[in-house]
Amino acid sequence: MKIGGYTSQPAIRAVDRARPAPRAGRRADEAAPATGADSAVEVGDFFGVPDTELTPKVREALMGLMDEVDSLRRELQAAKGKITDLEELADKDPLMPVANRRAFVREMSRMMSYTERYGVPSSLVFFDVNGLKQINDTMGHAAGDKALLAVASTLGEQVRDTDIVGRIGGDEFGVILAQADEDVARVKAQQLVDAVKARPVDIDGTIVHIDVAHGVFPFGKGDTASSALAEADRRMYRRKQEMKAADDPGTARPRAVNE
Repeated sequence: MKIGGYTSQPAIRAVDRARPAPRAGRRADEAAPATGADSAVEVGDFFGVPDTELTPKVREALMGLMDEVDSLRRELQAAKGKITDLEELADKDPLMPVANRRAFVREMSRMMSYTERYGVPSSLVFFDVNGLKQINDTMGHAAGDKALLAVASTLGEQVRDTDIVGRIGGDEFGVILAQADEDVARVKAQQLVDAVKARPVDIDGTIVHIDVAHGVFPFGKGDTASSALAEADRRMYRRKQEMKAADDPGTARPRAVNE
């Protein structure tokens, strides 16, 4: 992750920048004689101070300051790297290789603002893992985590770099499909469902097939992250009820939702 477009550059030793320009009358390719104290410093102006005016103690002090500046520069580079790592860690789910809810909501808000400002369609797909409670109850929570990890990995592998996958809750995931209208999002959502189904999980020798229900919600003017999540969740739940009714003809089929 880059911070504000920052790209790290190798530290430049201060002693290199302190090299004076060649004195008048000396050819540019003529090497300056080295001092006995430090061959990296040439005879001549040293930070604007003529070499003849530098005492050994002053020269030693200046060299010490340049070394300290160089050390501080390296420490700053290392600190920036640590900040980048911490920012990435703060945005990741603690168990899954996807964004956590906070980061997902933040990115969704940005995408919604972009959609509203430039009229570029984007959509949210809300996923709920079916039967996770049964896996936890019969095989243990470690098995449930393994099932969730399989879902998260599959979703991440099946989307573009411009899309965002996040874990919204315990068994709930969200996918932000950039530049995808409702029709495109529906097709992609079904592809993701099929990809999850095609990847069963081996849990201690038992093959567990995973299924997910989904709801699609295209971003529109005036929507907020919370309202989008709520509506996508509602559509997912309605779709799940329709699937249950289809599996059990004796159950009244709920009214279809326009999604």
